[in-house]
Amino acid sequence: MSGFAYVVRGGKVETPPLKQAAQAQADLVWVHLTTNDDRAKVWLRDGAKLPPFVIESLTAAETRPRCDAVGEGAMVNLRGLSSEQLAASDPLASIRMYALGGTVFSVTRKTLNAVQPVREMVEAGRVFDPGDLIAALALAITEELDPVVADLGDSLDDCEERIVTGHAFELRRAVNRTRSQAIGYRRFLAPQRIALEKLAALPGDWLRDDDRLHLSAAADRAARMAEELESIRERAALTHETLTDLRAEQIDQRSLVIAVVAMVFLPLTFLSGLLGMNVAGIPFAHEPWAFWGVVGVCGALALTIATFFLWRHWFDG
Repeated sequence: MSGFAYVVRGGKVETPPLKQAAQAQADLVWVHLTTNDDRAKVWLRDGAKLPPFVIESLTAAETRPRCDAVGEGAMVNLRGLSSEQLAASDPLASIRMYALGGTVFSVTRKTLNAVQPVREMVEAGRVFDPGDLIAALALAITEELDPVVADLGDSLDDCEERIVTGHAFELRRAVNRTRSQAIGYRRFLAPQRIALEKLAALPGDWLRDDDRLHLSAAADRAARMAEELESIRERAALTHETLTDLRAEQIDQRSLVIAVVAMVFLPLTFLSGLLGMNVAGIPFAHEPWAFWGVVGVCGALALTIATFFLWRHWFDG
């Protein structure tokens, strides 16, 4: 288990040990743990003196973005990008926060990228209370996700342009990857918008008007990204269907060419097989022009069949 703590009093920032910070009284006390083992539960129970419900919420293995009022405080779960390798079905790391009075306890099981810029804001004296802290985390998460979602849209735009230019087959994997990423991100961004909106509407003096405005702004950005991801998902599905249709059309065209070639050579194969039988009675078998005569007949048959197919426009698909 690793972590850090900040205590902000009158604009001054202190970094005491975790246990000492947990019992401090100040404008803002932020205690953060990074862990995936049971030691966090023990510390939160014995060191921070938190109730069992809060401890379970902070250390749960699986979470979704949410916001719940807990007495005078709030339980908030958010999701953001991580520098660690995550599963495709679960592409965003979670941060679980419990805010009560001037204290915020937060726990992450995977490294959350948004934590570091918020730490820098706290150290620079730009965060003064729990509302500022949670709003800063929410904004940092959405600001980092915004260009990622935009890149997904640009990637799909590129795939659609390459379809027009005829590069279809190699795009199916790229389209499927984009669609999978969009689904994974949207799975958490849609409830995250609801959680931020609910948090902005919670009663309590620890959230100031400017904090509520920042949370509402983060919720709006999350809503816009969720809508964009839904659009990307639908466009990817349509693009995949288009690629499938193009592939089926090209297979049909190639099958037609193969069938035409087979039809051209089928009577020639029959003729050569008939004349190639080792039996007596084959006409003109001993004539010096017999071979070239058979070649001429085969060529005439092939030309006649090909001309018939061209006349019927079979090669046009």
